[in-house]
Amino acid sequence: MIGLLIRDLRLAVRAGGGFGLGLAFFLLVAVIVPLGVGPEAATLAKIAPGILWVGALLSCLLSLDRIFALDFEDGSLDLLATSPIPLEGVAAVKALAHWLVTGLPLVAVSPVLGLLLNLPGPGYLWLVLALALGTPALSVIGAFGAALTVGLKRGGLLMSLLVLPLYIPTLIFGAEVVKRGAAGLSVGTPLALLAGITAGSLALLPFAAAAAIRVNLR
Repeated sequence: MIGLLIRDLRLAVRAGGGFGLGLAFFLLVAVIVPLGVGPEAATLAKIAPGILWVGALLSCLLSLDRIFALDFEDGSLDLLATSPIPLEGVAAVKALAHWLVTGLPLVAVSPVLGLLLNLPGPGYLWLVLALALGTPALSVIGAFGAALTVGLKRGGLLMSLLVLPLYIPTLIFGAEVVKRGAAGLSVGTPLALLAGITAGSLALLPFAAAAAIRVNLR
């Protein structure tokens, strides 16, 4: 499984659409929003938590269709389905590779983009913590959506329609953590709910993704 993870990381970097594209989109969101809403510090500080989370969510969404597509096109997915590695493990590894290439860099650069949106000082720690806790759920949910649409023509659009509603709870509670943290309020409830969503996604969705892959390979 470690070999599969290394292979997926190399493919993600070589094929594009992962590390660089996600970061570039995240940066564009942070730069364009102040141009659209104006430079008022109070306005930017108020909307910064939601905008940063929306940017991170859409950045993760950009490369989801490539999680299984390349393996399906070259026949590797059929080999993985018959290999000793369970398909559930394959789905989990691919979700992990997507998070390492897309989600983790977003977590790392988020404080810098918080500066562009005038995020209040107490919110930076909670921004990093919320993204670190919530972006794994985005990758796992995305892997499930990619498994549902693998092999379909123009499956990327359908996958986006399927995945975006599933992303909404993570978006709501992730942004709420940052909002409350920036205001100095208690973040216990939204943080616990965010952690619960991530834990539930990690526990259940690799099995659902594996089942979807088996159906699509028949």
